[in-house]
Amino acid sequence: MTPLPTAAALLQGYWQGAHFADPPPYLDRARALSPVLYDPASGMALLTGHAAAGAALKSPHVRTSKYAADPSFASSEAARLMAPMMLFHDGASHTRLRSLAGRAFTPRVLEESREFVTGLTDTLLDGAARQAGANGGEVDAVAALAVPLPVAVIVEMLGLSGTDADRFKTWAGSVADLIGGLNVPPERWAQVEADAGAMRSYFRTLADDLRAHPRPGLLSALAAAEDGGERLSGDELLANAVLLLVAGHETTSNLLSGSLLALHGWPEERAWLAGDPGGRVGNAVEELLRFLSPVQGTARFTTAPLTLEGVALPPGLPLLVSLAGANRDAAAYPDPHTLRLSRENARTHLAFAAGAHYCLGAGLARMEAAVFLTRFLARFPGYRVPEQPLSYLPNLTLRGLRALRVAL
Repeated sequence: MTPLPTAAALLQGYWQGAHFADPPPYLDRARALSPVLYDPASGMALLTGHAAAGAALKSPHVRTSKYAADPSFASSEAARLMAPMMLFHDGASHTRLRSLAGRAFTPRVLEESREFVTGLTDTLLDGAARQAGANGGEVDAVAALAVPLPVAVIVEMLGLSGTDADRFKTWAGSVADLIGGLNVPPERWAQVEADAGAMRSYFRTLADDLRAHPRPGLLSALAAAEDGGERLSGDELLANAVLLLVAGHETTSNLLSGSLLALHGWPEERAWLAGDPGGRVGNAVEELLRFLSPVQGTARFTTAPLTLEGVALPPGLPLLVSLAGANRDAAAYPDPHTLRLSRENARTHLAFAAGAHYCLGAGLARMEAAVFLTRFLARFPGYRVPEQPLSYLPNLTLRGLRALRVAL
């Protein structure tokens, strides 16, 4: 019998990406030792239990990680770009940033986007059908569907067009590497730094320009939003617009492609959804979010002594909060590695995190996924995923397929 690896080995392996190839078994091994895996010598803790992760995300004694811990990074263009993001703020400054962004991200805006999402989905499905017809019936669902749909939606919502939209798409890839890239080569970091400088230069005067000359979209709404006389600065507008762009398409892209793969692998669940897509797709999306965890984890640190699941943690301790681990915790979800689209408590997943930093765009992601799955399954009810090697992007935070060949 192979002995369980030590806490230190699992923690080191997690940080080095040992779980990338197949996260659930790795996270199960960590949870088998403890849902709060703490090794004082390693100087960090890995949370894989649903209760522990949820409690940490909601605790007033847990804060977001700060990039300033590395002095060499803190002085970079990338750090200056990231610092104003609400993702890296807590307390009053986070409340201010989120309140301003939230005023431009309302249910009304979301509902107004539904018609655009539906029309765009149908257009992309038409294009995928044409590609498949010219390519032996197969298409790369990532390139043809999962990436262009959420990219176009968030670009439209932001009010970008033409070269601005193209610029933002390129910049978003650099921000994704900043947030969770692993083993990024030096030349890529150089490009990320150059892109960060270009973004900051581009946005230096945009806030004032948008206030003087408003145009449709979230960028103008963000620029105009006020809270007690407070407005977003140019750097704050840039950082949070980029955050919305990355969060609004990277995560949803990964959800869409992962859902097609998962539904192919669980034909009975796919048939259940097809039986009443309008009535069942909402819960199906929640279960797919739980099962896939497009955002694999997030980082936090303790600001005071904290006890989770009986484990005493000191202040100043980095916490690796595994959302993927929490979402496959058998204590919360019986038979957690089974996709069950009718699962009654699917909505309790932590795919959008929890607490003050609960994903601002959760409603948009849910709506896009529901529209996409409904339209795709109606158009291509017999789709197949041929056997193929699968490769995922090397990112500690965002888990997404590089490509997925689908036979329509």
